[in-house]
Amino acid sequence: MKIVLDSEDRNVIGYRIKSARLGCKMTQKELSVKLETLAVYIDRASISKLEQKKRIVTDIEILALSKVLNVSIPWLFGLEK
Repeated sequence: MKIVLDSEDRNVIGYRIKSARLGCKMTQKELSVKLETLAVYIDRASISKLEQKKRIVTDIEILALSKVLNVSIPWLFGLEK
């Protein structure tokens, strides 16, 4: 199935991921390594694309990101402050 998007953005959580990562004083490489401990493999370049909203993020990745960054999934989606 082809994904059709109305904008160039590929996700809605990129800015929040970057914000949470920086709040943890974590580099993109460090985030990548921590995600690997949960068997989620996103390299540093892909994390950069994700934060720039240039990469789609899967539900499994969202769950792992929320755990590693210690934020809730609703927060990642901007549904809570």
